[in-house]
Amino acid sequence: MKIINIEAYLREHGISPSYQRKRIFEYLNERQNHPNVNQIYEELVKEIPTLSKTTVYNTLNMFVEKKIVEAITIEGTEIRYDLFNPASHGHFKCESCGTVYDVDIDIEPSHIKNLDGFMIKEQSLHFKGICKNCLSKRAE
Repeated sequence: MKIINIEAYLREHGISPSYQRKRIFEYLNERQNHPNVNQIYEELVKEIPTLSKTTVYNTLNMFVEKKIVEAITIEGTEIRYDLFNPASHGHFKCESCGTVYDVDIDIEPSHIKNLDGFMIKEQSLHFKGICKNCLSKRAE
């Protein structure tokens, strides 16, 4: 889901669109690579020398709180970020290159017997393995 007018989108969600906030959101909007805080910081500090890692953390936390970005924890304490997408999808993390991919899933929680009578507020599905790009490099 690409957002065209980022400033208006942030305002619609009650976020004052400072330059740094817009650039952090643009970074996520332009890339589908599910970056972590360090990746976002290291890329944007080149163009915004006054940017601090704390600002990136705080901005991402605000975006998560406002439900325009989701924090994804696939393993351990590593948190990756993705634009919020209400459609059912999961994530695949390549153990070789570290890339995180979106994966379409079609699992209806009501079809899972052990969840009868539960109220599901969110769902996530994560896979780990070797992506097809890394597999093809190994075959060469």
